[in-house]
Amino acid sequence: MEAELVALATAGATVFVEQMATDSWERVRDRIASFFSRRDGAEEEVVEGQLELSRGELTAALRAGDEQTVSDVRAEWRTRLRRTLQADPAAAAELRSVLDELALPRDAQQVVHNSISGGVQHAPVIQAGSVGTVHQHR
Repeated sequence: MEAELVALATAGATVFVEQMATDSWERVRDRIASFFSRRDGAEEEVVEGQLELSRGELTAALRAGDEQTVSDVRAEWRTRLRRTLQADPAAAAELRSVLDELALPRDAQQVVHNSISGGVQHAPVIQAGSVGTVHQHR
């Protein structure tokens, strides 16, 4: 059971930290703060403040290309989730529900495979899953 909780905590921390860098962060933050406040007795505003502090560290690290700080933020929330799940194993069901809410619908996920072959390219090369309309003037 311990390995399952650690895996769930790791998945949760990864999703939480990924969401910190998105436009939908406020909704996600509120959901995460609610989850933790019900478990550790802290007020939601306190947890929100902790999440915002982590978000500030994360966004600064992403701008600076500081992978160590990004990893540290993820580890901090992974540890907190693991401790929460160890203290209250029933919280695993709610955490799974939160993660399901935050997941993209299966049909919205894309797999993109780009490759370039044939030697040296002497013109612009665009690799993307979806670009829209591209006009190239010659």
